[in-house]
Amino acid sequence: MKSVSPYDGVLLIDKAAGMTSHDVVALVRRRFDTQKVGHCGTLDPIATGLLLVVIGRGTKIQDLLMSEDKEYVGMMRLGKATDSHDSEGKVVETRDYTTVDCKSINMAFEQYNGDFYQLPPMVSAIKKGGVPLYKLARSGKVVEREPRLVHVYAHEILRIEPPEIDFRVVCSKGFYVRTYAHDIGEHLGCGAHLCSLRRTKSGRFNVCDALPIDLLQTAMRDDLARRVLSLPDVSRMRGA
Repeated sequence: MKSVSPYDGVLLIDKAAGMTSHDVVALVRRRFDTQKVGHCGTLDPIATGLLLVVIGRGTKIQDLLMSEDKEYVGMMRLGKATDSHDSEGKVVETRDYTTVDCKSINMAFEQYNGDFYQLPPMVSAIKKGGVPLYKLARSGKVVEREPRLVHVYAHEILRIEPPEIDFRVVCSKGFYVRTYAHDIGEHLGCGAHLCSLRRTKSGRFNVCDALPIDLLQTAMRDDLARRVLSLPDVSRMRGA
């Protein structure tokens, strides 16, 4: 009977800011000396937190894991809208936010609860005619995008100190938190953009159990292999 490779499964990584999700995949490939590696849900470079990395036969459940709900904590800043909907983009509009109060902020968040349609930002990896939107955006092009049905299961406003708002949101697959911040800013009439973001959960998996990037870079391969969740372990954790 053929034994199962310790590299077959899921590795929970706590992504650092400044890295792309592809950077993390490339690092895992080098550390495990294997090309069969993928991730379950892109995190933008400004974002930190939980990134599920699938290795070997774990890639067979990549789509299943990507489809699960996510939890994020973030901070948005009122008064400025950007072309990317986050702090890495170009400011396209500046408006007064000083008349916005706690009641209107709470009402704005309530408007984006449950099912609603979200228009993906131009600066995104969604493809149009086989070309990622962010590449079209870099050349100054704006193309028509299809609104996507998304769902917010729960939200919590953690801090209101204008122009900053800290929040938590539990949402469906394909949800753009930076667009969520942008749309709430538009609803308030003052504009907003996302300044920081951290993914704290993906399905049943928690960032508290994730491997920090520095350990991924420095730990011995045998130690890393022990952090890989086997497929049976993943199935049990998901309650399947």
